[in-house]
Amino acid sequence: MAGRLSPRVVPRFVLASGSPRRRQLLEKAGYEFDVVLPAVAEVSGAWLTIRETTASNAMRKATEIAQSAPAAVVLGADTLVALDGRVIGKPADLTSAAKILRRLSGRVHEVWTAVFICHPASGKAHSFQEERHRKLSGESRSARQGGCVRRAGSWRGNHQAHRRIVQQRRRFADG
Repeated sequence: MAGRLSPRVVPRFVLASGSPRRRQLLEKAGYEFDVVLPAVAEVSGAWLTIRETTASNAMRKATEIAQSAPAAVVLGADTLVALDGRVIGKPADLTSAAKILRRLSGRVHEVWTAVFICHPASGKAHSFQEERHRKLSGESRSARQGGCVRRAGSWRGNHQAHRRIVQQRRRFADG
């Protein structure tokens, strides 16, 4: 029949990250998605800027998962924090997270988040980065130590990047 519309097929959406905060942000936005942890080691090194490091890690995470799910829209992301121009590593445990928060308390630091979204079946890919300068007050540090830190590093969330993710996901779904 000539005038009949066919149903729209929405590709599977995969989050290539184990971040509890990224999962929470996507769930709050109403997305249905699968979480698949990439098996790639994050790159880092003095020869890379924080911008290059986060961009490379986000792309590597997404493309590694996209190889086994080419019909899916795959999102990979990476966030790093720098203080006085030096990247602060990701905490291994609650004690290290608390130590990092004490170092950041009352000081302006950079938070870099890179996002890479790809849909191999359509040949589409998009990436973006957000840089924020933040000052962690003693009050917010205490609140975070009491709650967010216990949730395995969710204190590293970035709401501006989340808004961009939502926009890009809609763009891929619309074809």
